[in-house]
Amino acid sequence: MSEPIITVSGLSKDFEFSERKPGLAGALKALVSSEKKKIHAVNKVSFEVEGGEMLAFIGPNGAGKSTTIKMLTGILTPSGGSASVAGFDPWKQRQKLAFKIGTVFGQKSQLWMHLPAMDSFELMGKIYELPKAQFEKRRDELIERMEAKEFVNQPVRKLSLGQRMKCELIASLLHNPEILFLDEPTIGLDLIAKRKFREEIKRLNREEGTTIFLTSHDVSDIESLCKRIMIINHGKTIYDNSVTELKRNYLNKKVVSVLFEDKVQDFKIKNCKVLRKSKDDLGFKLEVDCKKKPIKEFLKEVAKLEGIEDITISDPPVEEIIEEIYKRK
Repeated sequence: MSEPIITVSGLSKDFEFSERKPGLAGALKALVSSEKKKIHAVNKVSFEVEGGEMLAFIGPNGAGKSTTIKMLTGILTPSGGSASVAGFDPWKQRQKLAFKIGTVFGQKSQLWMHLPAMDSFELMGKIYELPKAQFEKRRDELIERMEAKEFVNQPVRKLSLGQRMKCELIASLLHNPEILFLDEPTIGLDLIAKRKFREEIKRLNREEGTTIFLTSHDVSDIESLCKRIMIINHGKTIYDNSVTELKRNYLNKKVVSVLFEDKVQDFKIKNCKVLRKSKDDLGFKLEVDCKKKPIKEFLKEVAKLEGIEDITISDPPVEEIIEEIYKRK
């Protein structure tokens, strides 16, 4: 087990704002006296991330994910608590920390939009004080791996979203960061672009030992990349364990697909919900409530039926499990 590369203890961030009633009367009253309100965006969060780990840090909108990342990267100063990232205090040693981390924000670019991506890469090389030969070797390797040679000399504003995200990733990796923070990196990308992006993240982690800190609403990103998942809601951690344990602890249902040799007009088993049936009445997709009917009991009942050609059992999508956790908390 490696040493923690990120240590967070009681980290909190409060935002205070003035609340006023709408309209002219409300505006005039606010000039004299305004009511102050405080929001606990992040509320005493504590966790550790080992070097080389791939962590999915997720939650609904407004849960505190991006605020946490901004504190860990030194953009925001917390209201309380402490953190160590790659051996540095993020908000006190932000400049030194910048040489150890990379960031990709799906909704905010670090590239100069009116210039070719290559110009931004050159600027990044200067900012990170990379020797010319080292910089050019690393840049060319990344461009080749990301299949970006054809468009890196075009103005960034003329690139497709998938092309731009490839360039964003290249820019964030030029200085060989120990930790890569990804905030919704695949938002808006098509399936092929997402797959290529994930493949490069996996390679980075496998070959270079890069620690990955991922936030995403795309459950496919989480399942494809991360073994550990941390769920935050209302500024507090509500789950921190493996994806496997997530399914084991919160999974009370199974999805079963049954295929018959001949048409079945009415297929019913108690405590099972028919989700869908095929147009030819040969196939049925069922949801089994394992609390009310253990899967072994279900299989015994199905085995008594005649004309079954095939049967498959799977877990519900992870997003359904996560949504259930949100509801419980």
